[in-house]
Amino acid sequence: MCISSRIDKAFYDIGRLDILALADTPLHRLDPRAKLLATLVFIVCVVSFGKYEISRLLPFSLYPAVLIGLGDLPPGYLAKKLIMVSPFVIFIGIFNPWFDQTVMFTIGPIAISGGWVSFASLIIRFILTVSAALILIASTGFAPMCMAMEKLGTPKIFAVQLLMLYRYLFVLIAESLRIVRAHSLRSFSRKGKITYRVFLQIAGNLLLRTIDRAQRIHMAMLSRAFTGEIKIVRQFSFGYKEWLFAAGFSVIFITMRSADIAGLLGRLLMEIK
Repeated sequence: MCISSRIDKAFYDIGRLDILALADTPLHRLDPRAKLLATLVFIVCVVSFGKYEISRLLPFSLYPAVLIGLGDLPPGYLAKKLIMVSPFVIFIGIFNPWFDQTVMFTIGPIAISGGWVSFASLIIRFILTVSAALILIASTGFAPMCMAMEKLGTPKIFAVQLLMLYRYLFVLIAESLRIVRAHSLRSFSRKGKITYRVFLQIAGNLLLRTIDRAQRIHMAMLSRAFTGEIKIVRQFSFGYKEWLFAAGFSVIFITMRSADIAGLLGRLLMEIK
């Protein structure tokens, strides 16, 4: 696959989250503030567990599963996104077994150290938190999410800058795609391969183009009377459904954080048997 095709694929892949956010499902129709609040409580509860906790984290997997069902989201696409960023957390936690070799328990003749337990706990927390964030964007959209952040008290300049950074990313990818495609069309003998010298020239050209495009975007925003307020076409209202969603899930998360739900279910099953 040539470089321009890979960039084109990446451009579509980034924008697919916004395409998924245009659907009309019970989850998509909720006010972004309700989903953002529930997700924040979920993430705080998940990351607050100790490094050796595993079983108490498992019940939290119901939240992403329920949201995927309510929003009719593609689980394969979300799993692919998780796999793409998983090397970062794996690189961070893979050294735990060497630093923490205290034996926690044994499975037959195999001794499981605290390092492996903490590594597994880190992976589970990563999957839960990142999947919740991806589902939030895929069911809300980035612009409504920034609007929800602003209405919940986030400084306006931070929300607007975050939105502009996300939007300008598409402009940057589009400019890169045009430059690489032009180079590929003019380099028949090298089959579009980019040498180090050519890469520096392309990077410099891209920098000049992005500066010029940024100035034109700024002038266009001023000519359209942009005042720093995030406005979206789709209208939302915080009604009883939103209160039920945010408060209900928050109570569930706090309960699962305070009580050992997995242990209670295990003991209940043992008593039934």
